[in-house]
Amino acid sequence: MSKKLLLAGESWMCYTIHTKGFDSFYTSLYAEGAGTLIDSLKQSGYQLEYMPNHNAPDKFPTTMEEIKNYDCVILSDIGSNTLLLHPDTFGKSIRTPNRCKLIRDYVLDGGALLMIGGYMSFSGIEAKAKYGATEVQEVLPVQCLKYDDLIERPEGIVPEIIGNHPALQNVPDDWPHFLGYNQTIAKPEAELAMTIGGDPFVAFGKYGKGRSGAFMSDCAPHWGPPEFVNWSGYTALWKGILDYLVEK
Repeated sequence: MSKKLLLAGESWMCYTIHTKGFDSFYTSLYAEGAGTLIDSLKQSGYQLEYMPNHNAPDKFPTTMEEIKNYDCVILSDIGSNTLLLHPDTFGKSIRTPNRCKLIRDYVLDGGALLMIGGYMSFSGIEAKAKYGATEVQEVLPVQCLKYDDLIERPEGIVPEIIGNHPALQNVPDDWPHFLGYNQTIAKPEAELAMTIGGDPFVAFGKYGKGRSGAFMSDCAPHWGPPEFVNWSGYTALWKGILDYLVEK
């Protein structure tokens, strides 16, 4: 039976004011950035449920029974407040389960977690993702910073392979450039597979009965440019990472 994944995040809404002289008008846009990643994971033999950011506050699992339906939870560009603030809590002041604690307990009990970088991953822009202040930090192989962790590299920066981690054994060595990443500090127990600009880029850790992984840049633009998304190693990369994380 194929393994089942939950991918949460990778969506956004834009509301734009257009001013033309005296007059103004408004446009709105909804977009998702996970398409190529989803295709790659399905091609790799995984079942996948995709949960956009706007659905996560009330749809993300709230019990261990629910979250254990998945072999791995992938958080990509989804801030911790989206998980912490269930509509019943934010709108009605009703107590609800702490889903950051739930993710930690899920990993310790044998589940797998992958966090992919972005403006709302790790610490995030203006430190608003703030996973370092949650229980998720306990089961990440990297330490989140206490301030904005975005490192922009408009000139492009190519990550470097460290050693020969099994998750990357089928990934080509001709890595493309990236346009930015989340800066973190590798924990002492981390399995550091790649670095970028001297910082962690791909890292893994074992916590309790489970495993977690951190990919410090984006799975899509803008940090992950077309050269990465269309790279011959794109599918092999995500397959290798997920195969390693869900391995028993």
